[in-house]
Amino acid sequence: MNKPAQIKFGTDGWRAIIAEDYTLENLRRVCMGTVLWMKKNELKSALIGHDCRFGGRLFLEESARVFASHGIKVFVADGFVSTPMISLGVVQHKVDLGIVITASHNPPSYNGYKLKSSYGGPTSPAQIEEVEALIPDEYAPHLERYEQYLSQGQIAVIPLQNSYVTHIRNRFDLDEIHKKTAVAYDAMYGAGQEVMKELFPNLRAFHCEWNPGFMDIPPEPIPKNLVEISRFLKSNPGKYLGIANDGDADRVAMLDDEGNLIDSHHILLLLLYYLAGIKKMKGDVVVSFSVTNKVKKLADYFDLKTTITKIGFKYIAEHMIDGDVLVAGEESGGLAIKGHIPERDGIWIALTVLEFVALSGKPITQLIREIYDIVGPFAYDRLDLKLWPDQMKNVKHILNSGPIVQWGSYTTRSFEQLDGYKYYFDHDNWLMFRASGTEPVLRIYAQGRDADEVIQLLDTARKILNI
Repeated sequence: MNKPAQIKFGTDGWRAIIAEDYTLENLRRVCMGTVLWMKKNELKSALIGHDCRFGGRLFLEESARVFASHGIKVFVADGFVSTPMISLGVVQHKVDLGIVITASHNPPSYNGYKLKSSYGGPTSPAQIEEVEALIPDEYAPHLERYEQYLSQGQIAVIPLQNSYVTHIRNRFDLDEIHKKTAVAYDAMYGAGQEVMKELFPNLRAFHCEWNPGFMDIPPEPIPKNLVEISRFLKSNPGKYLGIANDGDADRVAMLDDEGNLIDSHHILLLLLYYLAGIKKMKGDVVVSFSVTNKVKKLADYFDLKTTITKIGFKYIAEHMIDGDVLVAGEESGGLAIKGHIPERDGIWIALTVLEFVALSGKPITQLIREIYDIVGPFAYDRLDLKLWPDQMKNVKHILNSGPIVQWGSYTTRSFEQLDGYKYYFDHDNWLMFRASGTEPVLRIYAQGRDADEVIQLLDTARKILNI
């Protein structure tokens, strides 16, 4: 008899390939581990939602059946939803735990399972470990049909999109944003599509329909996946601002009016410049290890404290729950700000930047130049390399053999190893290396003074690591 698959949560939930490890059998095991943890902690209700991935509704209903069979009151979202909609729903409906059936930005062959706590953000790393420890090796329950639990009232359906849109309308002056800015939006076939179409009736929409295959493009908002919207913006210069969300709409990227990507580093700087510099708000800045050091420079300029965390928004959320955090975020586009839930929310963040642009009356490129006047200009890029096991082993051996003093013409000035390997050089240049927590991928991050220097840094890194 084959040993059951070990189920481990990565940087943001459990993710696996559908029909390989992401099966109904394994999903029931994860749900049962969650139930046991809820019982241990006297939690009595759960809110479950799914995004646009293949099998989302099937996996939601199966999860709901497991929870309901153990006396947990289950609320399920009406239709597909974004991860932030579940997190907000947990708070608004006073539910003990949120579950999102999503694999976020992973390729279409994956699905996943995220946990959200009652405060409306990621469940803490320590609690996730407790859930993992309770996942049984085998679990073959007798469950009633989903409709039976529904008719008995053990499962109830709630419309989360309406309350989420109302929450946005109560916070943002959408009429002012509409007057000043035309929006092009790429949903990447993800869960943000219906909300954005409702908020922006004149939206220039890309990939805003249901397609669980994502046209074989992982729903991650990075340049190689945003060719169509970028091409549109380049052919209509000066007319639109571009927004893109990942599969469950908790991450964001933006594009300027000429189709150039505005990465998460620059969005973090825009948020900090707006909230601290223009609105004069106070609070700490919390960012993950792979974020540009320019954020700390800008925080220092506004006399704000900066904290660096390991990769994974769950580490950032701990600071947001316990402290006064103004701006927080990750290199991968998961960003959060004060005055909302302690959660990444790609739509909320995009609206905040749109509000800044509308109220300032300045193009977003001009606002970025104003930030450069404070922290200096920079460019950034990342390589995601799918390596063979032998290649990954060799790379890890090189990186684990001690700090490398010379990277081609770049001399190491300092080295950090909080979560990955980060090398700093002169002129605020740096390289960072980290293996993905959810895919067999090595990520190489680079910051230089301009795009050409970033290319040079990435090429140097590949030569040194022989990949």
